Amino acid sequence: MIFKKVLLFVSVLMAMAFTNRDSAIKNTSVVLTNESSIMVRGTTNVNSFNCGYKINKFKNPIPVTYYLEGDKIRFNKTVLILDNIFFDCGGKGINSDFQKILKSDKYPQIFLFLKEISQIENSSDVHASIDIQMAGLTKNYKVPVEVKNNNNLLITGDMALKLSDFNLETPKKLFGLISVNDKIEIFFQLAVKEN
Repeated sequence: MIFKKVLLFVSVLMAMAFTNRDSAIKNTSVVLTNESSIMVRGTTNVNSFNCGYKINKFKNPIPVTYYLEGDKIRFNKTVLILDNIFFDCGGKGINSDFQKILKSDKYPQIFLFLKEISQIENSSDVHASIDIQMAGLTKNYKVPVEVKNNNNLLITGDMALKLSDFNLETPKKLFGLISVNDKIEIFFQLAVKEN
């Protein structure tokens, strides 16, 4: 769900590796490699579940527009779009329930808008400010992210959010005896390269 880890927010962090120290607006594009992963984890009052995103469904480069402002990198119209149908929770029944939770019939996509990144004090890691739009509502999250630069830029992090923040209700099973907990976690590892 956001799964976002999720995710746009972070996928553009890679742009940080391509910046220099002036404030001119820069334009580039990046692609996610197959080493990337986005995982949503949740729990019920009975067990837990994991829903992974099918990274191979990202075919197009992600446009990135950014500029330096003080000690922050600000982004404009930099968005990672997640099609809800590409989340796989491991079975037809739970996939269907997950789609219902996300209200996929009315809102088939989750949008992750990367707004800015800034250095975490006394750390090599950064904070990513991300607007997550899900089920027609938008909420801002500040996510600590680790960035490594090997052959490709590797961006990893995790975040917690509440389904109720997006007015999402969880389905009840077996006469209400099984219910999904409000809090979910999104884990992401985005391997990105400039296109």
